[in-house]
Amino acid sequence: MTPADNGIRTHGNKSTATQARVDSWTWAVRLFKTRSAAAEACRGGHVRVNGTAAKPAQPVKPGDEVRIRLGGVERVVIVQQIVTKRVGAPVAAQCLIDNSPPPPSRELLAAMPRRDRGAGRPTKRERRETDRLLGRAD
Repeated sequence: MTPADNGIRTHGNKSTATQARVDSWTWAVRLFKTRSAAAEACRGGHVRVNGTAAKPAQPVKPGDEVRIRLGGVERVVIVQQIVTKRVGAPVAAQCLIDNSPPPPSRELLAAMPRRDRGAGRPTKRERRETDRLLGRAD
């Protein structure tokens, strides 16, 4: 089977495919370090395409919105161009539009209460105080 048979033609590192697997595309545009990490994130429910949870083989096409939850930070990108091979950072930047919200300010992060690592599970009293602080009290 030649590349022209399945609608994929490559020109250097870019391909003129009309769609690609979401795990392959997110790896190719450098949103994940490895393809297996991209597939694992899809299986774990951390990747959404157009608002629905994506399996690794779900196809993406130009114009699709891909939301990725990685390390507690949500990335929102719009597919601009399909690539199936991993490309350099300048080319990857041309293949997507990054609509991610800005990260929270350092002051806001510093003001959030944190438990000491290894302090164990919060007591019922501590949980109620936290709920009251976050506005989740009954």
